[in-house]
Amino acid sequence: MKRVLRWFVWSLLGLLGFIAVCGALFAYFVYSPTPIRPGLSGAVQKGSIQADGIKRTYISYVPRDLPKGAPLVLVMHGSGQSADDIRVETGYAFERLADQHGFAIAYPDAYSFDWNDCGKVGDYQVNGRDIDDIGFLNILTDKLVNDLGTDKNRVFATGVSAGGFMSLRLAVESPTRFRAVAAVSASVQVPQNFRCKPAGTGTSVMIMNGTKDPLVPYNGGEVNLLGLFYKCGDVLNARTSAQYFADLNKITATPTAQTTVISGVDVEQVSWKRDARTEVELVTIHGGGHGLPQPYYRRARLLGPSPMAPNGAEMIWEFFKRQQP
Repeated sequence: MKRVLRWFVWSLLGLLGFIAVCGALFAYFVYSPTPIRPGLSGAVQKGSIQADGIKRTYISYVPRDLPKGAPLVLVMHGSGQSADDIRVETGYAFERLADQHGFAIAYPDAYSFDWNDCGKVGDYQVNGRDIDDIGFLNILTDKLVNDLGTDKNRVFATGVSAGGFMSLRLAVESPTRFRAVAAVSASVQVPQNFRCKPAGTGTSVMIMNGTKDPLVPYNGGEVNLLGLFYKCGDVLNARTSAQYFADLNKITATPTAQTTVISGVDVEQVSWKRDARTEVELVTIHGGGHGLPQPYYRRARLLGPSPMAPNGAEMIWEFFKRQQP
C-alpha cells in the first residue's frame, strides 16, 4: 500500500511539475500583456455588409468631428485572427493616430483562416470555394467613402502578416481604389507561388519587415512557423519584393538608402521614386521579428524579437500622408 501511495505522490508531483514547466514556457514564449486602451474621441462600431452573397463583418473607428474629405485607412489582421485582434496587436496605434491627424479606420474581418492573397498556398477557401476578398474590400471601401464622406482618392490599406500579404494583393489588383498600401511582415510570393494578375497600373507601396522574422523569412524562402504551422509557400526576399513593385510602377531611378538608429534599433529605409505621386519604400527593422514594431504592445517571443521602436504605425501614416491624390 505504501508503495502505491508513494508512486501516486511522485506521479502527482511529476504531473504538477510538468504543468508548471508548460505554464512557464507558455508565459515566456506565447503570453503577451494586453495594452492599455487609450482614451479616444470617437466611436468604435461593428458593422456588416453583403459581398458575393456572404455576410462580411468589420469594425470602424471614426474620430469625433471628422471633417468631410478625410482619408480612410483599412487595417487587416493576420491568419486566424479578427478585427479586434489587430487592434490589440497594434496597441491601438492607428486609432491614436486617427485622433491626432483626422482620418477614419476600418478593420475588416477575413471570412476564412487566411486572407485570399496572391499566394497559391493558404487556407482561404470555404466549402471548396475561393473567398473573394478583393471584392469584399472594394465594396467595403465604397460603402465607407459614401457613408462617412471620406476622400475616395485617399483610401489606404495596411496589414500585418496575412493582412500584409492581402495589402500587397490590393496594390497589384486594385491600385485605382487604394492610393497606397503598407505591408508589414509580408513579401511577394515567388513566381511558382504567385497567382495574381497586375491591373496594369501601380500605386505607392511600403514593405516593413524584420530581419529576424521566424515566419516570413527576410531573405526569402518558405513561410512557416517552426516548420509545422502557417505554411504558405515560398516568398521572395524583402529587397526583391520591393523591387517587384518598383518595376510594376515603372520606376527606373536608382533607389536611395538611409539608416537611422531609433531607441537603439537600426531602421534602414530604401526608397524608389518615380515622381511626387509614386514611390516604393522598404523599411528594414534590423533585429526585428514578426509584427508591427510600436511602443504600446510586446508581441509573443515565439514570433521573434519585439522591439518597441520605431513606431511602425506612425511611419506608415507618414508614408500615406505624403501620397498626393
